[in-house]
Amino acid sequence: MAKHLKVSEKEKTSFEKMKSDFHYKNAMAAPRMQKVVINTGTGTAIKKDPKKNEAISERLAKITGQKAALRGAKKSISTFKIREGDPVGLVVTLRGKRMYTFLEKLINVALPRTKDFRGIPRKAVDNVGNLTLGIKEHTIFPETADEDIKDVFGMSITLVSTAKNKKEGLAFFELLGIPFQKEK
Repeated sequence: MAKHLKVSEKEKTSFEKMKSDFHYKNAMAAPRMQKVVINTGTGTAIKKDPKKNEAISERLAKITGQKAALRGAKKSISTFKIREGDPVGLVVTLRGKRMYTFLEKLINVALPRTKDFRGIPRKAVDNVGNLTLGIKEHTIFPETADEDIKDVFGMSITLVSTAKNKKEGLAFFELLGIPFQKEK
């Protein structure tokens, strides 16, 4: 039975596994995780219920272990009744130990709890080697309690790596244990 490696340990061994395919000369050339960015949009519902931002911020803090930063609108849009600077979303940027803890939780706990989960599509990796995935319900994380179910929100999670292209990024994320869809 294979020993279960943590994401940070898998990242360290990725150089050995990738050096023949990508012709790396030293370990510093191999891809590494830089940060994980979690975004959620709160939209214009804040004007109706001002406490909604606080509730979402608290839930994101429970999930990520770090306080979320409020983001304002970049420009005014009269159709949506938004003025420049109005709060429209929350963002959390994780680095270091918190990033690896969150990745462990995402890969081993949250994604398997997703309803009808068949893997992450390979097109989720962009041309510069970063992976972005959308989560429809925050309730897949174990920190959410049953009373949180009435206000379910979605989020986008971006895994930023130092990979130089899509092929390198896909190979790196597979070594980390990201569950991609099987190729047809």
